[in-house]
Amino acid sequence: MKNIEVVEKGKVHIIIEIIEYIPNAVVSKTIIKKTTGNITATSIAIGEEVEEKTIPFDTYVQIIDGAAEVNIDDKTIYLNLGEGIVIPAHSQHSFTANEQFKMITTVIKSGYEE
Repeated sequence: MKNIEVVEKGKVHIIIEIIEYIPNAVVSKTIIKKTTGNITATSIAIGEEVEEKTIPFDTYVQIIDGAAEVNIDDKTIYLNLGEGIVIPAHSQHSFTANEQFKMITTVIKSGYEE
């Protein structure tokens, strides 16, 4: 399956308009996907959760609409509009939508070669 980037290079865009809310759903769209990392926009409808997972890379998350509950290694953190956090590599993490929210996720895969 080929991953298509939804943002045209060299063109101005409004990030919160790239992805829409869909009731009872978590929706993600790839902005950039490379072997060295990726950037993804995600919308999460109220009441939805992104199941706990662990990835071997640092992940930066920024809230671009609404507010989110983030759980990192059993610690609950609340992020409001404009706030971001680095989820450390190998940490268990999940997201809960007590209200609908949108986020940008950036994963950098290089720098872990040592």
